[in-house]
Amino acid sequence: MFVRVIANYLVILWFCCSAAYADIAVTIGYLEQVEPQPPVLSNLDPIPENEGLAGVEVGLKDNATTGRFLKQTYALETRVVEEGGDFESAARELLAVTPFLIVKAPENQLLRVADLPEAARAILFNTSAEETGLRDAACRSNILHTLPSRAMRTDALAQFGVRKKWTDWVVIAGPYPADQAFADAIEKSARKFGIRIRERKAWDVSADMRRSAFQELPLFTQDFPEHDLVVVADETDDFGRYVPYNSWVPRPVGGTEGIVPVAWDRTVEQWGAAQLQSRFEKTAGRSMRPVDYAAWAAMRAIGEAVTRTNQADAGAVRDYLLSGKFELAGFKGRPLTFRTWNGQLRQPIPLVHPRTLVAQAPLEGFLHQRTELDTLGIDEAESACTAFRE
Repeated sequence: MFVRVIANYLVILWFCCSAAYADIAVTIGYLEQVEPQPPVLSNLDPIPENEGLAGVEVGLKDNATTGRFLKQTYALETRVVEEGGDFESAARELLAVTPFLIVKAPENQLLRVADLPEAARAILFNTSAEETGLRDAACRSNILHTLPSRAMRTDALAQFGVRKKWTDWVVIAGPYPADQAFADAIEKSARKFGIRIRERKAWDVSADMRRSAFQELPLFTQDFPEHDLVVVADETDDFGRYVPYNSWVPRPVGGTEGIVPVAWDRTVEQWGAAQLQSRFEKTAGRSMRPVDYAAWAAMRAIGEAVTRTNQADAGAVRDYLLSGKFELAGFKGRPLTFRTWNGQLRQPIPLVHPRTLVAQAPLEGFLHQRTELDTLGIDEAESACTAFRE
């Protein structure tokens, strides 16, 4: 920690003494579409209303800390669009003020904004849409992704399974589109890393698991073939919490329950992360969640690029973000960088359970000619994204 502080001080001192820095004022937009949440069995873990925005606010403070030394100021313009509201109009309002938009919205809304004429020279930071297609054939050159793709998360779980020699899996998938997408990603990751999916079963139990999990789940899992790991695909957090310790045979659980691959979690404390956790809790009054982390990383990426280039021009910032010079200290043990072929922020994926960090992918032994971080998610040779090549 002390070494990092000294290094940052020396960087700031070098900038101040080696160049004449003009005053730079940077306005950053935060755009959110409020989404309806499906009913779930338990209300123990409600989604905070300020999820995402709280990460932006902490990142803004971090930018301001560095900016004071470099005559740089940062301001935030926020638009939160309620259900049924005019999301595109809100986007246009922000784009008239700033080319930098940090967006929390579903895939279809994000793409609509990216395709607006006003957004042609803007940079949109995707902080909430996990769809792998956004990093593949549906990519846009003006969208950068600070949230890991769903494929990055499931690849992390697959690496963990291979290292543990848990290579026979069964999958329980919920009924919602996000659940099915996660289960599909699990199957693709399994093929990639040589894991066998012995069975995929749809969750179709209508009983109230709060009262009957001990009776219902053994019956539901009784006919599974021999397996090493039960993978739960329950992105809506409906039934998954009732699976551990209730299966017919004693097996570990992973996926969206048990051992969970995430962008961020309160259990991540190494590599200076405890400092970020503390700052966030002081500001938000709660633990940092994955979308908060992605929003914080987007804000800090903008700040880092403005600091290094001494420019607030969107073109210059984008060029720097996608160059070999950009690195973001993301408190994950490795510098974070953007993939030049699809705009995804490379980052390790913590594998956690509710009380501790179990492991962090990429795991030892999974090699890549460029960086081991590119073993997670779509690699360049697999990518159908052409927008970044134009």
